[in-house]
Amino acid sequence: MTAASADLAARIPHATVKTAFGQTTAHVPPEHWLDAARAAHDLGCVAFDWLGVEDAGRPGASGLRHAVLLHVLHPDTKQGVLLRTELGDETLPSVAGLWAGAAWHEREAAEMFGIALAEPVERLLLPATFAGFPLRKDFVLASRVVRPWPGRLEPGEDGSSAPSRRRAAPPGVPDPSWGPRREGENRA
Repeated sequence: MTAASADLAARIPHATVKTAFGQTTAHVPPEHWLDAARAAHDLGCVAFDWLGVEDAGRPGASGLRHAVLLHVLHPDTKQGVLLRTELGDETLPSVAGLWAGAAWHEREAAEMFGIALAEPVERLLLPATFAGFPLRKDFVLASRVVRPWPGRLEPGEDGSSAPSRRRAAPPGVPDPSWGPRREGENRA
């Protein structure tokens, strides 16, 4: 354990802090998310890098729906701290008061994954009429039935049966009935 991770572990007693390959990671319960962020900020990690979300799929027996990750850096030492929390239906407090750049990332997480934030946020990317959260695993993509495919149809999609692979010529190869014929030759 490095000195930075020991300091972080001392300031966040509810977190599990580990360092591997030069990266300090703190697993924090959702109710201590803001306290952990303040501790990292107080330790000198004042440069915001990114905030992201992992979708764990449908909530299972554990109640886990999303994992929220926050990566911040100490500008002098270039050492990073990764804070991670796992959410079910909990509300996530905002860290934008500590790092202004986190506001955009939090808005994206709320709009694209449906993360409940403590402060209400306005839409960032999608129109107000859009329903659902497009980066969730359970989001159903629009099919070709709803919106016609603008390109060429695949073999068999136009109602006819798909051509046999044995008889289909590669692209650019003309049909055998095409081209000059010798006298008396009949190609059918």
